[in-house]
Amino acid sequence: MLIISLILVLGPVSLYSITALAASAAGKNTTTPVKHLVVIFQKNVSFDHYFGTYPNAKNSPGESRFSPLSNTSSINGLTIGLLNNNTNLANPWRLDKSQVITVASCDPNHSYTALQKEMDGGLMDKFVQNSALSIQNCDPKLVMGYFDGNAVTALWNYPQHFAI
Repeated sequence: MLIISLILVLGPVSLYSITALAASAAGKNTTTPVKHLVVIFQKNVSFDHYFGTYPNAKNSPGESRFSPLSNTSSINGLTIGLLNNNTNLANPWRLDKSQVITVASCDPNHSYTALQKEMDGGLMDKFVQNSALSIQNCDPKLVMGYFDGNAVTALWNYPQHFAI
């Protein structure tokens, strides 16, 4: 029986570490049935941007419906408190499929200084005012937007069968 393990990586992981892992496993017998490791990288997005409410999707009329499997684990993501009483200038808000292009065309500032300002010494409350999206004619509140399984159904289906 061949089992493939899929890992979704939404943070910084070096290509070297993945290559080294693959090289060390090449040609060796494993103690588990896992034979392959697939890593999917998401560039310039946070985990919460795609999986913050996983596995709970809004399932509005007219959208692709996401129904989690009965044994789906929840994650420590966007709780009701974080969604409705956030310390940023805007609460997180749900994006739908029509906003994918908008999100893709608005890129936050990735400089060290900008990221430090956004994180505000660990308080994590300055993302909106330090996002620099307004410079690109984008709404700075867009940094607080997130998708759910109705908009990114394929991504949400992966952890239904693999690891996240």
